[in-house]
Amino acid sequence: MRNLPFLLLLFFISTVANSQEIGQEKTVVRVLTYNILHGATTNRDNDLDVVATVINELKPDIMTLQEVDYRTNRVQKRDISTELALKTQMSSIFAKAVNFDGGEYGQSIFYRGSFIETGKIDLPGAPDKEPRIAVTAKIILPAGDTIQFIGTHLDHVATSTDRPKQATKINSLLKNDKIPTILAGDLNDVPGSETIRIFEEQWTSTYDNEAPAFTFPSHAPDRKIDYIMFSPEGRWKVLEKKVVCDKIASDHCAYLVVLELLPL
Repeated sequence: MRNLPFLLLLFFISTVANSQEIGQEKTVVRVLTYNILHGATTNRDNDLDVVATVINELKPDIMTLQEVDYRTNRVQKRDISTELALKTQMSSIFAKAVNFDGGEYGQSIFYRGSFIETGKIDLPGAPDKEPRIAVTAKIILPAGDTIQFIGTHLDHVATSTDRPKQATKINSLLKNDKIPTILAGDLNDVPGSETIRIFEEQWTSTYDNEAPAFTFPSHAPDRKIDYIMFSPEGRWKVLEKKVVCDKIASDHCAYLVVLELLPL
């Protein structure tokens, strides 16, 4: 029994260590942004199973999709967002940017849970241009943390003067807001551009500055225009990032980032 005090000490140390490990369980969020070419596929056959396969293989917890049709003629009056929600077993919200082709055209947010608040923000743009929006959602993660998610799709014109204004508008959503926030979408501009510099004044990007992985076009990517960013900088840590280019599912590549929400 001489070793009893020593054994008790080892038991105490082990118990404390295990308790600390349990208390330090990571809060991890798999985030995806994907421009889905209104669900057409590059074969123009509206085969949503191809799109859903890409999404399901990446297993996002939350994602934003751009170029989503709602009951337009070109998708045979289908509700693309709801169909993909069923195929991916996620909840979804759709936000209209414009009336189009007998239906609506816009963006969606998907989450593996319920939404506690959703919204849409109209972005500035010339009256002769396609209207642009940001769609927003607040959710509670399984660990109990509340976060905000913003999805967007900025003006696509190469020489656009609207994109910087749209970036500035989205930045204004962060004013006096301390809640951990993720921004994702098709920003239609490359690293180092005025648009991305404006975003990076308030957001932390997740791409490699030295060698950003290209996201467009999917058959032969030669530029990065799809992004995931976060704020505040000290609340998030990048664990993994991946670009998946399925040349049939869409003309864009899917961009996945795995983030850890750090404790205060």
